[in-house]
Amino acid sequence: MKFTRLIAASSVAVMMATVAPAQDAPTAQTVLATVNGKEITVGHVIALTRRLPERFQQLEDKDLYKGVLDQLIQQTALAEDVDTSKKSIQIAIENETRALLASETLTKIENAAVSDEQVQAAYDEAFANAPAEMEYKASHILVETEEEAKELVKTIKGGADFAETAKENSTGPSGPNGGDLGWMAKGRTVPEFENAMIALEPGEVSDPVKSQFGWHVIKLAETREAPKPTLEEVREQLVEQMKAQAVAEHMETIEDSAEINRVEIEFDPSIIRDTELLDN
Repeated sequence: MKFTRLIAASSVAVMMATVAPAQDAPTAQTVLATVNGKEITVGHVIALTRRLPERFQQLEDKDLYKGVLDQLIQQTALAEDVDTSKKSIQIAIENETRALLASETLTKIENAAVSDEQVQAAYDEAFANAPAEMEYKASHILVETEEEAKELVKTIKGGADFAETAKENSTGPSGPNGGDLGWMAKGRTVPEFENAMIALEPGEVSDPVKSQFGWHVIKLAETREAPKPTLEEVREQLVEQMKAQAVAEHMETIEDSAEINRVEIEFDPSIIRDTELLDN
């Protein structure tokens, strides 16, 4: 994987730092290259590297270093062609600075919310110490009318095999499989079906149950406690939830404590697309 080149390297007026003799470990101020007299330092490379997308972070260090340095060289060369006195550029820099500082704050908040101890505590609360969830193994027969469903209930309670009856009569997609729906947790089916299913004892067959799909005859085969996920299986989910909650709480605090004054001005919203205003 390579960094996207902004321009061909041969077209950039660059003075690269010459190879230096062995010396002490570099610092953030150590110069790696100059572009028309402007220095690019180790600090610049580190700062850009830490803001790269995850896919670039997976590169080998030597490839990542070269790509980041090349990018900084190209950006520095290109930046010389911009008139920084223009109002539009100054406004853009203000916005980029604001976004950068806000991002730094959010990153700090997120990192503070997800220590190993905090993740473990969140896992214990959500899974390890939470009441066990039940799962239900059920089958059903789906037909269009209540009369059909009642007749099927009589047939099954009279000794007919449920699976064979489902194969012969069910209009649902599980019919050819004997009506088998497999294991289901709560919330997987429509409420009318779920309420009837969990009210059954294993081996019982329900009376006709109406839902938006038609009329059901349900048989509960067995129940079990749902296996709890391991911490590693849900770590990413928990971390994202914890970060989002921490940010939301912080934003609420800011909005409550900051002095925010919105100026109410009536104007055509299409003004936001008028880029000519930036330099007026």
